[in-house]
Amino acid sequence: MSAPHGVAPPRVLVPRLVLDAPTAALLATASAAPHAPSRVAIQAPGGYGKSLLLSELARIYRRADVAVVDVWQTESLPDGPFVLILDDAHRLGDERLREVRALVEARRPGLVLAYRPWPRPPALVELLELLRLDGPPLELSPFTVERVAEHLGVEPTAPAARQVYAQTGGVPRLVDRLAAVAEPPDGALPPQALVSFRTDLDDLDADLRALLLASATGADLPADLLGALLDRAPESVDELLEAARATGLMAPDGRLVPAARRAVASLSPPAQRTAVWQRLAELQLARGGPVLPLVRALREAGVSGGGLAAMFEAAAEEALVDEPALAAELFGVAASAGRPTDARRALAAALSGDLDAGLRLADRLVAGDSSPDRAVGAAVSGSALAHRGQLGRSAELYRWSGTTSSVSFATIGFIGTGQLGRADDLVAPDGPPTLLTGAAALMATGVRQTLIGSGAAALSTLVQASALLEPAGRAVLLPDSPAALAALVALHCGELDTGESVLDRAIGAEMGATLMSRRHRLLQGWIEMVRGRTAVAAEHRAAVETGPLEPRDLLFATALEAGVARRNSDLAALHRGWTQAREAVMRHPVDLYSLLPLGELAVAAARLGEQARISTYLAEAWRLLDRLGRPPLWTAPLHWYGLHAAIIAEEPATADEHAAALVATAQHSRYGAVVAAAAESWLETLRGAVDPAKVEAAARGLHGAGLWWDGARLAGQAAIRTSDRKAMTALLECARLLQGSTRGGGSPASAHSAVAQVTETFAAPAESVLSEREQEVADLVLDGLTYRQIGDRLFISAKTVEHHVARMRQRLGCANRGDLLAKLRAMTADRPGAASRRAPWPRRPMD
Repeated sequence: MSAPHGVAPPRVLVPRLVLDAPTAALLATASAAPHAPSRVAIQAPGGYGKSLLLSELARIYRRADVAVVDVWQTESLPDGPFVLILDDAHRLGDERLREVRALVEARRPGLVLAYRPWPRPPALVELLELLRLDGPPLELSPFTVERVAEHLGVEPTAPAARQVYAQTGGVPRLVDRLAAVAEPPDGALPPQALVSFRTDLDDLDADLRALLLASATGADLPADLLGALLDRAPESVDELLEAARATGLMAPDGRLVPAARRAVASLSPPAQRTAVWQRLAELQLARGGPVLPLVRALREAGVSGGGLAAMFEAAAEEALVDEPALAAELFGVAASAGRPTDARRALAAALSGDLDAGLRLADRLVAGDSSPDRAVGAAVSGSALAHRGQLGRSAELYRWSGTTSSVSFATIGFIGTGQLGRADDLVAPDGPPTLLTGAAALMATGVRQTLIGSGAAALSTLVQASALLEPAGRAVLLPDSPAALAALVALHCGELDTGESVLDRAIGAEMGATLMSRRHRLLQGWIEMVRGRTAVAAEHRAAVETGPLEPRDLLFATALEAGVARRNSDLAALHRGWTQAREAVMRHPVDLYSLLPLGELAVAAARLGEQARISTYLAEAWRLLDRLGRPPLWTAPLHWYGLHAAIIAEEPATADEHAAALVATAQHSRYGAVVAAAAESWLETLRGAVDPAKVEAAARGLHGAGLWWDGARLAGQAAIRTSDRKAMTALLECARLLQGSTRGGGSPASAHSAVAQVTETFAAPAESVLSEREQEVADLVLDGLTYRQIGDRLFISAKTVEHHVARMRQRLGCANRGDLLAKLRAMTADRPGAASRRAPWPRRPMD
């Protein structure tokens, strides 16, 4: 009969021996000397191949014309030599076993005796003692992966071999059953494989079946718990465990092999299964033991009655740290049965990253006048809204919550939104000195120190907060983690190594669970991007692409993409990501902790000519900083970004303003002094006044502050613009050295582009690159003339001038007008009259 259309027919697998070394040696001895049969005992649980081995021995003896007796009947024994082969000797009664012993002592026939390790009738023990005189029993072992593969007829590395071994533990009979399935199982067993276990279970008594059902939960079951479940004494439980192992369904460690576990759970009568599992869960709960594995089993079986609500609540508490999503589900089951678990359920949902569910539940708690969990609900809502960028509303909820840690988080939120007065008015109530309250207080102190103290002090405080929270970090709901705040401060003050270290520790400790993991990864990527390791930065960005991002994470992610594209000179990627970046900015109100992505996107906007799209948000950022008194730590990086945006947009006056602001903050920190010196060098370089020593010092200062890419770029751009070949060579070497730090993770484009462009520019004379007419146009472009003015001067149309410029950009490999101007200046530096060429930026008056 053919299989139905579309269904693969089952494979017919003929059982065959796959021998290990001891079994192969036994068969070799029998084959070599069949007329001198030995006496041997073979021990193994059910399904290990004892019967198949006995059949092979019988075949060997019969082929050698040795009489074989394989059915115990004393009246039919042959008169001459023979071999007695007895299977399942543990099932023979004591009388029969004593007859066998008497026969062995009197006639000394060959004897092969196979038995399970349990039960052990006294007469079997006596017989085995007699056989031990000829050697210890042969104990059959389960298949290894290699033997499973040999049995299946596949390579040892084949997925089928590994899957079948994982499901069966190598028990030969179970391997046969799964191998007969058309496709080896991967996960759940197919129905035809499960049905084959029915005969195994039908032969079991009630207590043994109950024991296997208890084991099917996957929980650790001490003897006293099993004794209470089965109403047996401890020694009786040990005997029952031996009986379970002898079935071949239970491994020596007391756990069911996976295939047997699924079969026991699926094929046992539902009423018996539910009764055993429910009783086991009740016993565990009463003794304070873990109930999560038992509740998992109950859930898989569809059991969730009202009488189990307390168990589901206890299981949810166990799952909260490692599996918050499961905890939320279990708290929900308990709540539906009348348990007051909404507050814990909201916490679990938020920790799992399901902020919608967390906010719904928390808002219901806050709105309930008689709810005892209103403060908890407000804290959950405050955390969720912080992740969604609503830092001001988050601070309000934390203030209203009023707990010790909530007041600290409210302080961080009010400072972050420029409400310094409201932050100063907060007074934390007395509360238990938990890890969370201590860490939250340190976080608030660290943020305050960024406004009035040194960056180093603030960073130290935040690192201490992170270390304090690490032991409990997986189960606490945070609006932001101390590690993330420490990394932000490290980025703002040039202590990138410290920022990287604290993030690594937070990720290792899983601080803040799923909700904070993406933020930590994005900040790791930001540090690598600033260093110029764009490939590694992109990997961190890709690692968080496991679902929709919350607004705060989306803002950092899109800005990180823009920063990587800019540093790789990938204009196409910058264009592709700009639409999402604009949306991210619109969805996230400006706050103190989002200035870095806002600054990076301001530079990207200038690069794309989209400054108007982001100007409103930049204005709000400066108003926020004004309300906080323009703290240098937070202000300097935004001025640094503003300087580069102005340079790209060719706005010299704006660039001068940012540079002057950086100089004004230089005395407040090493980072401020570094970027101030670099800003002055940038502007002087762009005006053609390249001081090689000053530029190199500024570039190395940027590198020392963690801005590796910026330092290499400054040195490379100064090399392009100097007319001194010796200075050019020195600056090129400086750029190469500084870029060498980024090569461990940067792409070839980011690691070599600036130096390669400079080298190519000086490698070939101008006349070998541009035509005579193009050189004329280039000279006039460098003089600052418009296309129409150039056309009038050369008696050609403005459109023709535009075509010449486009061809020059293509030949020189320039991505934009700024790159073209830089190359043209370098190419004409050695030509007569170059020194008198007018600088493209107006010179500032000398101080």
